[in-house]
Amino acid sequence: MSLARPLAAGLSALGLSLDAIQQQKLLDYLALIAKWNKVYNLTAVREPEAMLTQHLLDSLAVLPHLHATRVIDVGSGAGLPGIPFAIARPAWKIALLDSNHKKATFLRQACLELGLTNTEVVCERVEQYQPSEKFNTVISRAFSDLGEFARLTAHLAAKDGKLYAMKGVYPHDELGRLPPQFKAQEVIPLTVPGMDASRHLVIMGVEEQ
Repeated sequence: MSLARPLAAGLSALGLSLDAIQQQKLLDYLALIAKWNKVYNLTAVREPEAMLTQHLLDSLAVLPHLHATRVIDVGSGAGLPGIPFAIARPAWKIALLDSNHKKATFLRQACLELGLTNTEVVCERVEQYQPSEKFNTVISRAFSDLGEFARLTAHLAAKDGKLYAMKGVYPHDELGRLPPQFKAQEVIPLTVPGMDASRHLVIMGVEEQ
């Protein structure tokens, strides 16, 4: 089954306008994940149609809510959401951070094959990474707990930067456990085309760094 038509429909539903080259790069990226997944176990999602919805459209659904120029994707794994961002927003500078060497190898190869010149792959533990220039957007869909995400990534945020956590159901308990220096500014419900599961984007500010 060709994924070109469902991808185009999904982008339209999200209100995103990407040209034919960008859409093909997104499909090529999914093909790379499927190819490398056989050896590197990048994701538990195996079906291409499911990858399109659960990985690609899920990542792109947050784009309308970001005001970014420098982004770091923490715990990038297979490159989600950072690589879809890099394809959809070529003017952004995007760092893909993962401490797993196999995943970092995949990220470098994917960026090379996709011709993404606006990306940088960092293979380092998040708490040890000290960038030369900080980021106005720090995002992750890999962390299970908001408080841990905030504590480990706050040093990466620029003065007016924000932390963005991609979550499933509304994280009432986690929001209640946030350390006092972090403030949840907004929790945005997301609609991902083809996905019935609940999705939310938590936007946090850092009061003191």
